[in-house]
Amino acid sequence: MAHIIVVGNEKGGAGKSTVSMHVATALARLGHKVSVLDLDLRQRTLGRYMDNRHRFTEASGLDLPGASYHDLPEIDKAGLQPGENIYDHRLSAAVATLEPDSDFILIDCPGSHTRLSQVAHSLADTLITPLNDSFIDYDLLAHIDNDGVKILGPSVYSEMVWSARQLRAQAGLKPIDWVVMRNRLGAQRMVNKEKMEKALERLSKRIGFRIAPGFHERVIFRELFPRGLTLLDLKDIGVKQLNISNIAARQELRDMMKSLNLPGVEVDF
Repeated sequence: MAHIIVVGNEKGGAGKSTVSMHVATALARLGHKVSVLDLDLRQRTLGRYMDNRHRFTEASGLDLPGASYHDLPEIDKAGLQPGENIYDHRLSAAVATLEPDSDFILIDCPGSHTRLSQVAHSLADTLITPLNDSFIDYDLLAHIDNDGVKILGPSVYSEMVWSARQLRAQAGLKPIDWVVMRNRLGAQRMVNKEKMEKALERLSKRIGFRIAPGFHERVIFRELFPRGLTLLDLKDIGVKQLNISNIAARQELRDMMKSLNLPGVEVDF
């Protein structure tokens, strides 16, 4: 049975699609069969990323390892029972089709609350939540007092993850391994950065998630998107010597993949 990775955060701009693309490509390069779904049916940032990769490899004649992208199948509404949701069926049909031939299914969720996102979270074996290093983004997980220390209670996204956990428990499935990824970090050690680190540590013990390192803010990620490339593809396209920033970014990806503790994955790049 495929291990399902869901990348979710109800706030845009946290780097979900960049993280999704790199995790999926890293797994493929490590020899795993990876299928990818993009549930943002309007914007399709991850879908566009993978479209760009397909066009680039065709035009350049390169055979780069990568994941397999799939659209959600269409469902005949006439076959639905009263009260059934068509999006539930589209996602469940996609997962059922992909599971037999996939080691991992990675699902990238939109930066908003949707029915598809809700269902996807209940399917997650591993949930990755990229989070900008900001108390604005932290507010998605929990409300805090003016001092930035006291936790007043969980916020909307945490409550959705809690509901997904309850659904999995009722179905007799393993608990979600929830990983909050500190992403788009600044290079400097600032007071806000230290406050965020402590706030996340306190919150992780209260609502049950692990903290993992993500990517620093780097220009390279904006440059890779038009060609659908990742950090792991640079040498294959003829970049003989990586600059210091690219080397550091590769190390961040290596640390990220190790911290996910995905089953059967040995990170050796």
